[in-house]
Amino acid sequence: MSARRTRLPAVRALAGVALLCFMLPAAAGEQAPRPQPGEWPAYGRDPGGARFSPLADIDRSNVSRLEVAWTFRTGHLGIETGNDPRFETTPIVVDGSLYLTTPLGQLIALDPATGSERWRFDPESRRDADYGDFANRGVSTWLDTGAEPGAPCRRRIFLATIDARLFAVDGATGRICPDFGRNGMIDLRIGLRHPPFEFEAYQVTSPPLVAGDLVVTGSAIADNSGVAPASGEIRAFDARTGRQRWRWDPIPQDPRDPAFATWADDSARRTGAANVWSLMVADPERGLIFVPTSSPGPDYFGGLRPGDNRYANSVVALRAATGEVVWHFQTVHHDLWDYDNAAPPALATIRRGTELLPAVLQATKTGMLFVLHRETGEPLVSVEERAVPASDVPTERASRTQPFSAIVLSPHAMSAEELGHLDEADGAACREQIRELRNEGIFTPPSLSGTLVRPSNIGGAHWGGMAVDEDRQVAVVPVNTIASMVQLIPADGFDRAAARRESGRLGLEYEYTLMEGTGYVMRRRFLRAPSGVFCSPPPWGNLVGIDLAGGRKAWEVPLGDAGAKGSPNLGGPIVTAGGLAFVGATIEPKFRAYDTETGRLLWSAELPAGARATPITYHAGGRQFVVIAAGGGDSFGAGEHLVAFALPDARPSAAKVR
Repeated sequence: MSARRTRLPAVRALAGVALLCFMLPAAAGEQAPRPQPGEWPAYGRDPGGARFSPLADIDRSNVSRLEVAWTFRTGHLGIETGNDPRFETTPIVVDGSLYLTTPLGQLIALDPATGSERWRFDPESRRDADYGDFANRGVSTWLDTGAEPGAPCRRRIFLATIDARLFAVDGATGRICPDFGRNGMIDLRIGLRHPPFEFEAYQVTSPPLVAGDLVVTGSAIADNSGVAPASGEIRAFDARTGRQRWRWDPIPQDPRDPAFATWADDSARRTGAANVWSLMVADPERGLIFVPTSSPGPDYFGGLRPGDNRYANSVVALRAATGEVVWHFQTVHHDLWDYDNAAPPALATIRRGTELLPAVLQATKTGMLFVLHRETGEPLVSVEERAVPASDVPTERASRTQPFSAIVLSPHAMSAEELGHLDEADGAACREQIRELRNEGIFTPPSLSGTLVRPSNIGGAHWGGMAVDEDRQVAVVPVNTIASMVQLIPADGFDRAAARRESGRLGLEYEYTLMEGTGYVMRRRFLRAPSGVFCSPPPWGNLVGIDLAGGRKAWEVPLGDAGAKGSPNLGGPIVTAGGLAFVGATIEPKFRAYDTETGRLLWSAELPAGARATPITYHAGGRQFVVIAAGGGDSFGAGEHLVAFALPDARPSAAKVR
């Protein structure tokens, strides 16, 4: 691109579409019922993903008495797989059954009061593939109100597997619904603009969104493999028949779309990814769905995709019935840091005096929280476009500015003076690492000499997302604070054998990606001392409470047992009417409850492994249960345990109906 294109505003509503959307009925959202107080019928419980339960049997006065009620083991660890499976399921509870998934895609129905198995569906997913993220985070459900009670497949469970197939399963029996797709299944690899270059390069790890009579799917893509990874289309299918109703490509293909102009040199045609690998949420009343898009490929070099690259790295409001863009807000322009919108959005109503504002909240890997008006995408908390460092890599043109929210969740910089937690030897080693790196704060582009990146590519806020208590006007977000480095190495003369010997997923070793077609190899790792301690100052993980009415941070506490050091974390929180925030997420095998209003730790319990998952709570058999999956793989430890906690005595439900 010979000259920089004029920047579009962060919010772009397509002419006429926004007005049209609010004049039309919310056809695809009309059937969404309110969750019953004792159920947890979706990943985020309600369509907007707030993860709030009105149950209050367990509250701040008695949470310390929680004990293990039952434990269920899936058996997936006894099955040979291509790499380390991660047990990240968030179950759902509806119609008196609990439904969970294994990393292999097995769907299991349990008695929610006892944990006893009722049935199991095995989609026989391919298990020998080297999946980049071998996980399944749960399922979605739909009730066919046109079918007679007791009819087969009246209650459908939608399961998207790691090998990118979508199944409709009868919630009562575990049998396939044969009228959906082709004998109960849709192959999501078929019909993509860019097919994956290898089998492992296209996966699904998150449950689909059910919006009215539609089931809407995203995908997980190997997006740092080259200049043209698989395309990341969002697709909506009829929940009864499986017929595709619409599709939307986060990389615009229509020159009439204003976002198309933000992809110079015809790069929109050849680029892939920008997919939604996280969860989507819905506003049934407004007929909208909100999708959090990720980075375009490749992650760390954008010289072949010049421009802002909209709708990538954005929160996008789509018309649920048609897939049309209503508005979008880009959280990172021309991403060069793997700063996907990994966290699901969450919908909330914010109180400003006597005014009630419909909001969508997006926590980001950049360690910021964006608060946007649900109908327009306009910021409800200040966002400022600030100048950021330029790239020194030939042919790379980094964005001159980036959006900064007034709500900052985690640190954006690190200096050699912040190493007081290290002994002399470790401190000297970390200072030497930092001295060799380009280090000008957040959004310093990857460089040939190496760049310090904080937050790292795992976040800041991460795919665990947030939970929202509207009554208390508090959002709870787990975040990481650790720093990493990233370097671009010229591909000419690169020694692949030496790189393989040095590479590793976690630890002191580097991770390498060849980024075919770019002329560069990417390498990255967390900044750690020789002893293994992180160079970045603790706490390395925090739990943050946000005052939504005031638009500010209300409290912040280390998330983890190691005193003020905290723990790196992956996994999400929930909140309850009892004033509690429950979260696992840490590498330490612990499950914890915090006071939603103050952040004070009230209870913790040992788990069989780290809980790299989001918990749920529900009512069954006269008791409130809190359930979490333990066994996140890698540093979180191997596990296949679904653990349920409850008070030792049963009490009448004190559900607060909203």
